[in-house]
Amino acid sequence: MELFSARRLTRIGIVAALYVVATLLCAPLAYNAVQFRVSEMMMLLCYYHKDYIISMTIGCFLANIFSSLGMIDVVFGTSATLIAALLIWFVGRKAGLIVSSLFPVVVNAVIVGLEIKYVFGDPFWINALYVALGEFVCVTIAGALVFKMLEKNKGFIQLITSN
Repeated sequence: MELFSARRLTRIGIVAALYVVATLLCAPLAYNAVQFRVSEMMMLLCYYHKDYIISMTIGCFLANIFSSLGMIDVVFGTSATLIAALLIWFVGRKAGLIVSSLFPVVVNAVIVGLEIKYVFGDPFWINALYVALGEFVCVTIAGALVFKMLEKNKGFIQLITSN
């Protein structure tokens, strides 16, 4: 695989842009204590190809520029996405899609829960619970269901896994 092929860069950029747009479209629910980011279901793309680690990280970075948590979310929220994406690729792929879907739930609950505590002073465990709940619904329930259905489409799988 060529390091900087036009096809690879285009795919990374398009998926990052889709993450940003999907996050901003549900912005009232995407930020603060209750984070219901439909865009987070795209984290499961990292299960199928490592390039999506870059896409999700860039997309989250750009989307978090608009966060009500400020620059702390740009740094730590993006770091949470990167950590979860790396865990999906390196660990979750061996354990399956459902296990992979739990990494964003746990990582975001802890990191974003701490962010909200720091910025707003709300109790950590309540923040972590709300963030985990939003992630669980978007990634583990909706995301895993969508990707399990999409796995049946050979053309889609070929599209997202090809170099």
